Amino acid sequence: MTQEPPAIPYPLAPAPTIYHPSPDYTRMRETCPVARVELPDGACAYLATRHADVRRVFTDQRFSRAAAAGPNRPTRELGSLAEDSLIGMDPPRHTTMRRAVSHAFTVRRVEELRPRVAALVDRMIDELEAAGPPADLITHLSGPLPISVISTLFGIPERDRERVRQWSDALVGDWDADPDAPRAALEAFRELIDERRREPGDDLMSALISVWDDHDDLTERELVSVTAGIFVGGHETTTNQLNLFLLVLARHPEQLAGLRGDDPVAVARAVEELSRFIQLGDNGVLLPRVTTEEVELGGVRLPAGAAVLPAIASANRDATVFPGADTLDLTRVHNPHLAFGAGPHHCLGAALARMELQEALGALLRRLPGLRLAVDEAELRFRPGLVVRSLESLPVTWDR
Repeated sequence: MTQEPPAIPYPLAPAPTIYHPSPDYTRMRETCPVARVELPDGACAYLATRHADVRRVFTDQRFSRAAAAGPNRPTRELGSLAEDSLIGMDPPRHTTMRRAVSHAFTVRRVEELRPRVAALVDRMIDELEAAGPPADLITHLSGPLPISVISTLFGIPERDRERVRQWSDALVGDWDADPDAPRAALEAFRELIDERRREPGDDLMSALISVWDDHDDLTERELVSVTAGIFVGGHETTTNQLNLFLLVLARHPEQLAGLRGDDPVAVARAVEELSRFIQLGDNGVLLPRVTTEEVELGGVRLPAGAAVLPAIASANRDATVFPGADTLDLTRVHNPHLAFGAGPHHCLGAALARMELQEALGALLRRLPGLRLAVDEAELRFRPGLVVRSLESLPVTWDR
């Protein structure tokens, strides 16, 4: 065992661009892969930076999400949404709730949706073409596509989708700076659930309500948080992934030129590599854990009750797992990235997100030759106060 490292300030030094994680991660993976860090409030935590250690934090039940999602949680992202939704629970309660919704997100069910999503993408690209070039990708494709798909699963009519999207945006905002907006959004989701309970349909929300009403130990507050959490996860991340994919590809024109939209295998590989490569958040840490007993991680003995921060951005740049990890390689075959997590909390909608990203990217490449940014990258602006990088707009152009 190595001696416990001294605490270092966290967050780490920022990266010079949005395309790479903090440069401190490279040094830490080599010299102190599980580092004791001091959080802004003075509390200490342990930062896991290697792929194997981050994956173990996700898969070993001694690293608890429930213990890290309460009022004293080490980081504040997603506020109370993290407490009562699936992302804030441990088995067996998490297992019970996840089982209630997982049937809607199986690979088989997702593949059954693929033709409908492909047709939806084509219609949206028709509108994109009619508006430009140039045109805003977020307005015409990356924004409405995921919201349309998840709304269809939830049985939300088209007339209501814009207001539901606004509730979702509020839930990924800064809960500390403006707690009223996300709380109002949760209340709006509660009212939507009440409406659906009175008039159920053949949709995911009705199925969730039915499961909850059959279990005396599942609370209404949890139903609201789980419903809102699935909705947020079903569109916010996918929208921003697609936007960042295009930004990364704009920086690698030679790889973009070699990627053919009519080759589904190549597109699927590209989606995996781009998912590994992009930086969705500033710090690259996804939902901390707290140890339930003393446990060893990366040669460091962690006491019970220790906060652990799994640095996905660092794990996905671990050169022992990904040769040439800091280089984008759209032909990479072995790609066990952790962009969708792992273990019990592996992203419920990962198969759905992958399918949407494959269909959108493939169609853009097929239909819009020479697709590229229509403005200088320096002119792009990210929306402030969100836990993921979210562009205000993404003007693109192409060859007619």
